[in-house]
Amino acid sequence: MHKAIKNIKPDCADFLSVARALTVVENDLDGADELLKSLAFTKNAPVIGITGPPGAGKSTLVNALISNLVAKGFQIAVLAIDPTSPFNFGSLLGDRIRMAPHFNHPGVFIRSLATRGSLGGLSAKTIEMTDVLRAAGFDYILVETVGVGQS
Repeated sequence: MHKAIKNIKPDCADFLSVARALTVVENDLDGADELLKSLAFTKNAPVIGITGPPGAGKSTLVNALISNLVAKGFQIAVLAIDPTSPFNFGSLLGDRIRMAPHFNHPGVFIRSLATRGSLGGLSAKTIEMTDVLRAAGFDYILVETVGVGQS
């Protein structure tokens, strides 16, 4: 079992544990299967996917949704799926700029995820990572993707 798995207890109040769990799942590290099998879902959090061509307003919509939901006291998780960097094969981290108003908000968890060459603008790990976020107890999960046009 991967050493990072031992203390992971996903809880949206503990963003560090959630981030570690996502890293284990995204990179398919030792213990990822055990972690996924052990997830318990206590809420039926909606998962909202947002996609479209460049300049369509995806980030503007995500920011508006986050603002509205946070104002109502909800805990929000965002998986921002970006094109893969040709240099380090990770995410280009565009969400850091696009979601700057919410990046340090205690009720908002934002995670970058690279497509890693998957067509259609989604990473192969998107569903499993969404399950980790659902089990962590977030009220809403937003998945923003670059769409097929930017893959």
